[in-house]
Amino acid sequence: MSLEQEMINLYIQAEKDVLEGKTVTLNGRTLSSENLIDIRKGRREWEQRIKSRSGGRSHSLGRINF
Repeated sequence: MSLEQEMINLYIQAEKDVLEGKTVTLNGRTLSSENLIDIRKGRREWEQRIKSRSGGRSHSLGRINF
């Protein structure tokens, strides 16, 4: 698994945890429900890294549906 995909998976797990009301520590930052926008922004940044590295081709990035 690439670093990018690993980071995306961590952000997805953080989203799930925050939505369940848990407090999460990610990259040394403690996050709670107020930080959900920041968590999603971070996930999108990592997804963009994969997309730009692949020349813009679309990949399944393990998105979750809410």
